[in-house]
Amino acid sequence: MSALYEASQDSHAWSEALQLIQQVFATNYVTLILKVPEHNEMGLMVAVGDIEGAGTIRYFPYQQTATPFVNQLADKVFTVDDIMSEQEWRESSYRRHWCAQHDAYHVMGVDISTPEAGRLRFRLTRPEAAPPFDAEDRRLCEMLLPHLRRALIIHNMLDRSESMGSLYSQAIDRLSIATIIVDESGKVLDRNPFANEVLGSGDGLKVVGGRLEAFYPSDNKELRRLIRQAFADDDQGGAPKVPEAMSITRPSGEVSLGVVVEPIPGSTWAAGKGQPAAMIYVRDAVGPSQASSEVARKLFGLTPAETGLSMQLANGLSLEEAAEELGIRRNTARAHLRSIFSKTGVRRQTELVRIFLNSIAPLGRESEVV
Repeated sequence: MSALYEASQDSHAWSEALQLIQQVFATNYVTLILKVPEHNEMGLMVAVGDIEGAGTIRYFPYQQTATPFVNQLADKVFTVDDIMSEQEWRESSYRRHWCAQHDAYHVMGVDISTPEAGRLRFRLTRPEAAPPFDAEDRRLCEMLLPHLRRALIIHNMLDRSESMGSLYSQAIDRLSIATIIVDESGKVLDRNPFANEVLGSGDGLKVVGGRLEAFYPSDNKELRRLIRQAFADDDQGGAPKVPEAMSITRPSGEVSLGVVVEPIPGSTWAAGKGQPAAMIYVRDAVGPSQASSEVARKLFGLTPAETGLSMQLANGLSLEEAAEELGIRRNTARAHLRSIFSKTGVRRQTELVRIFLNSIAPLGRESEVV
């Protein structure tokens, strides 16, 4: 059971968990079918035994229509004897074509119901020379079933949470927002790729001795205050703290960096445990837009040339500067702009910039050129 719950947190640990189950039930194979294929698709499973790729999650062909173990009651342990006679099993095409080549004769299994992944199929087999699964084996499998089911549910929930977290993180990156995680002393614990660019430029913010600092002393003093405030004891009766904000002056003379400092809530079940942290969001107002030209084109129904001009204008260029950047004549740029106004329903260049900056175009991803 301990191995099952370890596997719920780490996909690579399923091998050890299934190997222990294999030992307990004295089987030649233990299989967990994670996905039953539809039509000509491949299935997904993890299995242990004398099989290629044992212990790894891999794709495999699965004759869903040929197996006699379909339409079983959810979360109910069964054996071959519950489904057919020994003669019917011996003569079945599924046993002769799929099981006989691996000497998988005695079968016990259960279809495990899960909220997110539907039914997952758990199968144990023994060779023909071994004793069949008996009432004690069934009882032991029934005892194991709730833990196996919970481990699978936890694994699915964590996997989904990790995937969603990854998507949110990518969305933040595409919005050109730098995220920096710091401890109470200002030590940088983690940062996203855009933060690397901001800190690497040294224009307003920098890392000194592993700690986040502002370039000017007055800004640095205020930044330190906001970080300390994020870690201050909560005196609001459990109400969430309001994020604090400031601007960071840049030595280059460019528009100041916008900074928001927000505490990362800790678990109330783990008071005093773990390392408290705060999230710092940094926005470079003059940085180039990360909008996807392909997504922008589809959103507004523009031609590639019109999209290119719109994105240059959204990056702060004048019409003349955009035309020069794109290598087109000023009159051509003006013609494109009139068409853009007609398609987007705006009348002024400032409105066009606003709808581009407020659109979801930055959340798109450019197609890779192969």
